[in-house]
Amino acid sequence: MNRLESETHVLREATADDVHLMLSWRNQETNRQVSKTSHEITAEEHARWWSAVRDDPSRRVLMYVREGLPCGVVTFFDLRLEIPRSGAWGFYLDADGLDGRGETLPAWLGVMREAVEYAFDGLHLDRLDGEVLGHNTVVRQMNRRFRFVEGTPRQELSDGREITVIPISLARADRRQR
Repeated sequence: MNRLESETHVLREATADDVHLMLSWRNQETNRQVSKTSHEITAEEHARWWSAVRDDPSRRVLMYVREGLPCGVVTFFDLRLEIPRSGAWGFYLDADGLDGRGETLPAWLGVMREAVEYAFDGLHLDRLDGEVLGHNTVVRQMNRRFRFVEGTPRQELSDGREITVIPISLARADRRQR
């Protein structure tokens, strides 16, 4: 795997040693509020997910490490690595830990930069897709800062609630480079 890193930020492949951290972060209230899956994920549910994704060639699960501390997860999925190369992505951070250290915004900017760079320079994608919930205005603004374009919103039922899901995409030619 190409490892893209800066002085203090690294994306690395997630391992079995990271599974408990990933679950604890995913279940933080802040992350559940802005995710399609809003219920607390059980250890069994998470273990089934990890078993399915860890060796799936159409997926990558990466840990975002900042100044030596794991603090986020980036997932790439639906990878189509024939031309045109495309894939989808999502991420979540250790919201509680970063907030307690006053590092939320720098980590958020860092994980987005590293993930976009990995998508285009590591996976050599031509287009990167994703989704954001309509009420998540802060993430929508950050996505625009990184030049993602929003598509047509759609209504979905997830975990017993109706949500507005907005597709986003970023073409290689439109990305903001360092």
